[in-house]
Amino acid sequence: MDPITIALGLAQFVPGLIRWIGGDDAEGAAKVADQVVGVARTVTGKPTGDDALAAIKADPALALQLQQAWLAHEVELAREETRQLAEINATMRAEAASDDRYVRCWRPTFGYAVAATWTATMGAVSWAIIAEPAQAPGIIAALVNTSPIWGIALGVLGVAVVKRSHDKTLRG
Repeated sequence: MDPITIALGLAQFVPGLIRWIGGDDAEGAAKVADQVVGVARTVTGKPTGDDALAAIKADPALALQLQQAWLAHEVELAREETRQLAEINATMRAEAASDDRYVRCWRPTFGYAVAATWTATMGAVSWAIIAEPAQAPGIIAALVNTSPIWGIALGVLGVAVVKRSHDKTLRG
């Protein structure tokens, strides 16, 4: 089995593991899956992830050892995540304190641009479907193909809004 499948099997024994292998970051999920499989192999002494999973399923004591070993590893993952968030926050604070108007205002400008683009797109799609109902399946398929672009844009916008709201709460 691949590491992600094995990690999902191990998740029944390791509370909180899904947090690290879920989400949209496939590369990060694969990295954590490799790590948890490595921890399981170390705990069980088995050469493969499949063998380690089978051993842990068969022995509750090994499941407990895996939980304990993963908790220690999870602390390191949390430290790395905290370091990354601190770096992002420092960047955002530097932007907010900048004397350059563009640096300070790029997030709201991006928000307005996304809102205007979203409105224009939905208006155009609605008009096109009403004007040419026979073309609706093709129009909707084309709109679906823009999902990754919208996912990225709305993700960036969501982070910007949440962080800005949090910063305002801290100041207020």
